[in-house]
Amino acid sequence: MDFLEEGSWSLSFAGAGFLGLYHVGVTHCLSQRAPRLLQGARRFYGSSSGALNAVSVVCGKSVDFCCSHLLEMVKHVEGLSLGIFHPAYAPIEHIKQQLQDTLPENCHILASQRLGISLTHWPDGRNSIVTDFATRDELIQALVCTLYFPVYCGTIPPEFRGQRYIDGALSNNLPFADSPSTITVSPFHGTVDICPRSTSASLHELNAFNASFQISTKNFFLGFISLIPPKPEVVADNCRQGYLDALRFLETRGLTKEPVLWTLVSKDPPAPAARTPDAGPSFNCDVPNLLVKDVPSLEQLSPELEAALRKAVRRDPSSWARFRRSGPGQVLTYLLLPCTLPLEYVYFRSRRLVMWLPDAPTDLWWMWGLLKSVALEVHSTTKVWLQRLASLPVTNVEDSPLEPREAPSIAGSTELGSSQAC
Repeated sequence: MDFLEEGSWSLSFAGAGFLGLYHVGVTHCLSQRAPRLLQGARRFYGSSSGALNAVSVVCGKSVDFCCSHLLEMVKHVEGLSLGIFHPAYAPIEHIKQQLQDTLPENCHILASQRLGISLTHWPDGRNSIVTDFATRDELIQALVCTLYFPVYCGTIPPEFRGQRYIDGALSNNLPFADSPSTITVSPFHGTVDICPRSTSASLHELNAFNASFQISTKNFFLGFISLIPPKPEVVADNCRQGYLDALRFLETRGLTKEPVLWTLVSKDPPAPAARTPDAGPSFNCDVPNLLVKDVPSLEQLSPELEAALRKAVRRDPSSWARFRRSGPGQVLTYLLLPCTLPLEYVYFRSRRLVMWLPDAPTDLWWMWGLLKSVALEVHSTTKVWLQRLASLPVTNVEDSPLEPREAPSIAGSTELGSSQAC
């Protein structure tokens, strides 16, 4: 990859669900250690939560803003008695409201021709990458579509430019991953440019959704927590791991001035390789692979990121919040669940119904059209099947091999007996 000509490379962020904070650590490391990679990038691609990180980079959001908003969602799920199965859990409505409150008025101008959002058309599964946005609401709607995971987020896919779209990760999780001029980022173990390096001995990989995943127990665990979030501290560690992996990527390709990772594992870093003044960045494979547990504190590498994570992880210090998080408070919550859950279900479902009423005519008309198309497809398939059944050749009864042979006539038997007697 040539980093000398500005605009000759792009960045692509994979969909990761609640692991999207990994991308925040990566982009903060790039902005701190190699800002030219972000400033000179031609375009930022993303699907699902990767698109959220891409739009935050394009709009110039701070690391404190990204960490606080992403971990706020994780803490919200942690506070629900049933987690993501609680009726109060509505990720699309929550994220859409955050986008409407925080995105600048000219975000569609900043995103046009510099942001690429991966979408999956429903129901044929065709992938589309949108790069032009006419209005601010259009950009928000595209982000809502790429975040919509069927059944997990609802039953009716959102609409964008008169068409229905769902999570872009289901058709193209890592846009332009096969392009040599694209820097790919993923929180799953694999072979992309910036990702955690697995210590597993398994060499098997799964190629799905235009992305490569190493088949390992660690990746299965990451896939699980991407949909069902763990504690905020675990999610924050994924952000720290993203910073370390991005730093390893920069040092491997010779894009940093000094070997920072070697100073964390050894007091005597290796001597830099001799290079001519006109030589470009050199590829260096001798870079240690560090995990978060191997680093005592990330504060010496990035005080700003560490301060943002500690602030975002901090819980509500009020007495009532501390009682709910305690053991007796959780026991009391589950004991009262048979009484509180029906009321909460009716309240939140009614609230969601009221919010859906403005879009009800369009959604109902779309559902009616979908039912008509399904009925026509079933009718045409049944008709073709019946026509084929009617055109099958009819077997002649006389030629059937199962028919018993006719018995010889009596006259023939008499003649045969008389001839034998003679």
